[in-house]
Amino acid sequence: MALKTPRRASGPVSGEAETPKAGKEAPSWRERLFRSRAGPDKGGMGGGLDIVSQGSMMLGAFWASPVRSALIFTGSSIFLLVAAIAYGQLYLNRWNVPFYDALARRDMPAFLHQLLIFLGIAGTLLVLNVTQTWLNQMFKLKLREGLAGDLIGQWMVPGRAFRLSGAGEIGVNPDQRLHEDARHLAEMTADLGIGLLQASILLISFVGVLWALSSGFIFHVGGYNFSIPGYMVWAAMLYAASASWLTWMVGRRLVTINADRYAREAELRFSLMRVNEHIDAIALARGEADEKRRLDLDLGAVLIAIRRIVLALTNLTWVTAGYGWFTIVAPILVAAPVYFAGGLTFGGLMMAVGAFTQVHTSLRWFVDNFGAIADWRATLLRVASFRQAVLKMDEMGTLDRRIAIEENEDSRMTINNLEIVSTEGGMKLRETHIEINEKERVLIVGQPGTDKTLLFRALAGLWPWGAGRIGLPKGSDVVYMPRTPYFPPSSLRGALAYPLDSGRFSEHDLQAALQRGGLERLAGSLDRVARWDRVLAEDEQQCLAFARLSLINPRWVVVDEALDGMEEDALERVLDILRNHLQDAAIIHIGRRKTHGNVFSRILHLEKNEAGEPLELPVHKYG
Repeated sequence: MALKTPRRASGPVSGEAETPKAGKEAPSWRERLFRSRAGPDKGGMGGGLDIVSQGSMMLGAFWASPVRSALIFTGSSIFLLVAAIAYGQLYLNRWNVPFYDALARRDMPAFLHQLLIFLGIAGTLLVLNVTQTWLNQMFKLKLREGLAGDLIGQWMVPGRAFRLSGAGEIGVNPDQRLHEDARHLAEMTADLGIGLLQASILLISFVGVLWALSSGFIFHVGGYNFSIPGYMVWAAMLYAASASWLTWMVGRRLVTINADRYAREAELRFSLMRVNEHIDAIALARGEADEKRRLDLDLGAVLIAIRRIVLALTNLTWVTAGYGWFTIVAPILVAAPVYFAGGLTFGGLMMAVGAFTQVHTSLRWFVDNFGAIADWRATLLRVASFRQAVLKMDEMGTLDRRIAIEENEDSRMTINNLEIVSTEGGMKLRETHIEINEKERVLIVGQPGTDKTLLFRALAGLWPWGAGRIGLPKGSDVVYMPRTPYFPPSSLRGALAYPLDSGRFSEHDLQAALQRGGLERLAGSLDRVARWDRVLAEDEQQCLAFARLSLINPRWVVVDEALDGMEEDALERVLDILRNHLQDAAIIHIGRRKTHGNVFSRILHLEKNEAGEPLELPVHKYG
């Protein structure tokens, strides 16, 4: 049941139609609708968005979110803390000289003194590290809050979620994008961003140390003498650059492989949910074996994707682990010429080794995190393409040929020359000019083979494809009742009042509504929380939905086939509600039966439109 009346701007669509070039046929309205949505098929992953555009989109979402101030404050605090930790590590690196020199001299008093200094340095760094851990987790929390809040908010804009469900693969598993992908993206963005910040600050801090230690050293090779200013810095950069290049060459396929893996995981999860939702029908049909085969296929697709990741990670490990083992001796080999030439003490050698390690570690941040970066890019792709697709759902209502929905200047509903286009063909109302007044009861009977639900969706503003005009009564909220009523997972009190707050109704009102629907046995269960679509039989669900309708008491109601197929007793209770408790409401019922007592005073006809062309909805694949 929906209480909001769809609003559309009257008059022409904003923006001018594209002028076709000479000799070229103008694009059809369907082509214009889907042309901008062809990105994933033609423009690669991300719906035509590159990595910069994806990042900019998500950054803009965060900037506009309520958590912006908290993110800025937490991020600034992390920056200051990382800088303080880097200064502490610089101090610890300088501490290497007197400590190892004391060891080399076998000077016990100096050794013990340096141990006391180390305890002070280590204690300070421990406090800073613990504080940073807390700030890191808070940063992840705020990122998750902002990202999930933005995605859910955009998805739940009226009409978008419904339109997205018919937009191809991007609309199949929105729960995966909204929950798991959003969580993963928030956590990995924080981890990688903070890690990159730490690596950058440590690089800036220690590159000066390494430069100073290796400046002025003269190499003697084959009778030639030459100097390379700061050669240890260049050696660290060359070493890290070679590792980064090899890592990129070997592991770049991980981005697309990870994206495919997440898509296959989402399909398996959706299949498991579908089986669980329909397990009773599957058991009655003895269809477990068939469903197992389907699940095995989905599981097999996941395992194939994981095997591809295993192979790619194995190849990547040859590079990362190989460089990792060699890094144990690389700093000593680089600093050895200065040490053996007498330019460094043993403590100075350890200081150089520590500085080289910090510079190299900072420079090879890309190598160490390549797998995580590939995972992050794949997740960003899925989230950004989902958000882009959600935003593009609004374009479906801005076509040059569409069903116009406007508000009338009086309290009548009007329908003029309504045609609806679907994938199965076209349909139309036989009556071309229709006026429905307040309190009027109208039955729209659908010809066999027509999709009556599409007419219901068109009246609700959810299906824009077609032609004609629907004029809604001025200032009246229209309640739309789908064929299958929706009840939120809440108490019976909440389900009965939905979408309004149950606190608006007294206990007596709620119990009276249940009695009108023949559900007085549930009067003592108003505070019971349950899945009411599972607890109640189909007819009982319809009775509860109409009892809810009598409680809300709207002025206009549009019903989709709810009365068709009901048992006589349940149908009589519902008709009694329409006659005696909604006598001031205009009722429009779309169905296939003409026998509903004396409730309806007029009958309209929905029939096939033989001249209508089928609508071709493209199927797009987003990451």
